[in-house]
Amino acid sequence: MTDTLLRGRVLTFHYEPAGPEDTDAYSYIEDGGVLMRDGLIVASGDYESVAADAGDAELIDHRPYLLMAGFIDLHIHFPQVQIVASWGSQLLDWLNGYTFPAEAEYANAQHARAMAGRFCDLLTDHGTTTAVAFCSVHAASAEALFSEADDRNMRMIAGKTMMDRNAPDAVLDTAQSGYDDSKALIERWHGTGRASYAITPRFAITSTPEQLELTGALAGENPDCYIQTHLSENHDEIAFTAELYSDARDYLDVYEGYGLLSPNTLLGHAIHLKDREIGAMADTGAHPVFCPTSNLFLGSGLFDDAGLRARGIQNGIATDIGAGTSYSMLQTLNEGYKILQLQGQKLHTLRAYHWITRGNAEVLGMADKIGTLDAGTEADIVVINARATTAMDVRMDRAKSLSDELFVVQMMGDDRAIAQTYVSGVPQKKETT
Repeated sequence: MTDTLLRGRVLTFHYEPAGPEDTDAYSYIEDGGVLMRDGLIVASGDYESVAADAGDAELIDHRPYLLMAGFIDLHIHFPQVQIVASWGSQLLDWLNGYTFPAEAEYANAQHARAMAGRFCDLLTDHGTTTAVAFCSVHAASAEALFSEADDRNMRMIAGKTMMDRNAPDAVLDTAQSGYDDSKALIERWHGTGRASYAITPRFAITSTPEQLELTGALAGENPDCYIQTHLSENHDEIAFTAELYSDARDYLDVYEGYGLLSPNTLLGHAIHLKDREIGAMADTGAHPVFCPTSNLFLGSGLFDDAGLRARGIQNGIATDIGAGTSYSMLQTLNEGYKILQLQGQKLHTLRAYHWITRGNAEVLGMADKIGTLDAGTEADIVVINARATTAMDVRMDRAKSLSDELFVVQMMGDDRAIAQTYVSGVPQKKETT
């Protein structure tokens, strides 16, 4: 395979910046190069040094654009691509009115595979190169998404949703079939190519104790799999969970009691938490995942990033399509910034970009594979154009620093700011600039 050498301004993070003056946390090179071979980054650094060892590599000159690691989305619903921007109500009504009817269609394998292609296109068009995805309850939906991602050599973490009550029959499994189908999918896909499996009970409301018991057994049998679910998104959800699991100390205790908390656990939303729940997450290493556009759209509440971080908890951040309103991790940061502002919390732009790259990779335990431009990591790279729209171009005339530029892109950018996305070294966007 021919090597490929990308030229442009290069930004990569070494650890989370403590603030704008923490220049040791990242490397920024005005004239940089990234050499890719067989889906991996062979070298990155200043262009002259990288080019000297690049031989006859194909040169793609992206100057004056910025090269960064591809974005990572830690919570997204694959079967909800056609219900984004459905006129809203709160969580439980939204699930029954929009989500469950849409997910029922994914029993059809042909529909699932067609939508998987569109889903992956939407991710990479917006600069996302790794996603942690909920599929529908049907094994066919997970097969479709894993197959599509495998065809692209795209890193995908996903799982068949498990739910055996409190939803229409068309989107229910049973405790045993949920276990059996998930086990078969793990055997087929976990560790195949760039795929990882996430054991996926939707949330406590839609799983019986029998299902959660088998889910815990599955997790115990497959400790290197991820676990993804939802937690404390909405007050009515929390109250209903308390009715269904009256012996539990709190919402998180439902999952804790079935052995579902570990450093591999991703807990979507985690807004309305009790102190004991926060302590349990700190003790087990489980990760809350901030979903700002969804939380605003459904009126769910404000995520306490600083409070959780103060307890030593590492938070992820995600789009939560389809209650989330944008596939763009840039727009996710935009709305996240505003939610934190409302609570007197600051999100400096360098920490923001670390969050959607190396930070989310750390949550996954994959910072040695994705989230940076370090040699030996996977060649998932995004090319950013800070002047992609007329409004951005006008604003950029006043930008005086890298932080200024990044903040403009964070607040005003979307898929138009993504000039190109590379997955395993292969360009994904049909039109390059």
